[in-house]
Amino acid sequence: MAAELLSAHGVAVHVYDSMPSVGRKFLLAGLGGLNLTHAEPIEHFVSRYAERSSACAQWLSDFDATAIRDWAKGLGIETFVGSSQRVFPTDMKAAPLLRAWLHRLRHPEQGVPVTFHMRHRWNGQLTRRVAAAAAHTHAFELQFEAPQGLVNVPADAVLLALGGASWSRLGSDGAWVPWLHQIGVDVARLRPSNCGFDVQGGWSEHLRSQFAGQPLKSCALSFTDAQGHHFERRGEFVITATGIEGSLVYAASALLRDAIEHTGSATLHLDLLPHFTPERVLAEVSHPRGSRSLSSHLKSRLNLNALHLALLHEVLSKDAMLDAVQLAQALKHLPITLGAARPIDEAISTAGGVTLETLDEHLMARAMPGLFAAGEMLDWEAPTGGYLLSACLASGRVAARGIRAFLSA
Repeated sequence: MAAELLSAHGVAVHVYDSMPSVGRKFLLAGLGGLNLTHAEPIEHFVSRYAERSSACAQWLSDFDATAIRDWAKGLGIETFVGSSQRVFPTDMKAAPLLRAWLHRLRHPEQGVPVTFHMRHRWNGQLTRRVAAAAAHTHAFELQFEAPQGLVNVPADAVLLALGGASWSRLGSDGAWVPWLHQIGVDVARLRPSNCGFDVQGGWSEHLRSQFAGQPLKSCALSFTDAQGHHFERRGEFVITATGIEGSLVYAASALLRDAIEHTGSATLHLDLLPHFTPERVLAEVSHPRGSRSLSSHLKSRLNLNALHLALLHEVLSKDAMLDAVQLAQALKHLPITLGAARPIDEAISTAGGVTLETLDEHLMARAMPGLFAAGEMLDWEAPTGGYLLSACLASGRVAARGIRAFLSA
């Protein structure tokens, strides 16, 4: 996105990428349909960035959800708003958009073509020549590891968009953190975001062997941390061999992760029957079951399935399962204690990164004028739903405008 804006204004842009082809993580995002952005009102939209709402709102003020949809349309890609207000390309694919985008970058109707250098991995070597910097001419020299060996590249300005530390096989491995520390750029510790969790003590062998990979649908998840921050939402998630993951879990992941870091564990509660009142659940559980087994009774009266029953058995003893009051309470408020977030490389995105305080409003490093950073490597996080990609795109445009201003100064 930064390259597009700069090249359109006549700036010669070279993009260096460690991977064999462009946009590997962009294509991965498209596996679920490429959720480009979200159609909710902007005041709700920007609130999704929590502590960084103010900064992200500034980025998005120039490139909001409507602008993103118009941009895609300009590439020949129509979009639609789904039932959850998420915005997708009509064909639900990332590849056509990426192909059209790269073609326009390489063959623009106006401006300067963007040059791509694949299999070029920056090794952390970055030199700023003070004398050259004063004239903004080849102020920097970077070193890349390339198929032909080490390559030294001069640059008037540099934009780093190195990603976080999730899905390292696609290029974002967080190796840049110590390199930026060395040149005076502050970096907050990288942590998993939109991630799954391990259940403390692990699941029983029965649940793990019989239900790993199965979704738990139409439930509600609630959690309150020690500071009183509360999360509650309906949705679905997936049981894994070690714990839980999926959209409902990801939505609460920041609170859960922080609580585990502070206290060593986090206990959430599941409402397995959110469409039933507690009184209705107790009445149905208490209804005489005659000769029927408890599982048959619960399936008949409350439409509980085998996974619901397995989760109940993880928490309740056999005697408690036969106690109508305890069983009804568990169905509406089932405690699940989590002991750890899954490894950062499995996470959808990353929290932490280059702190915004170490950058100016143009995303330029205060310690090294002419060096910019954008995207997921910055210290912000957001839930899934189009918010991650929207802020990445918008931050690229902010940095590009900063580079134009820097080169013109």
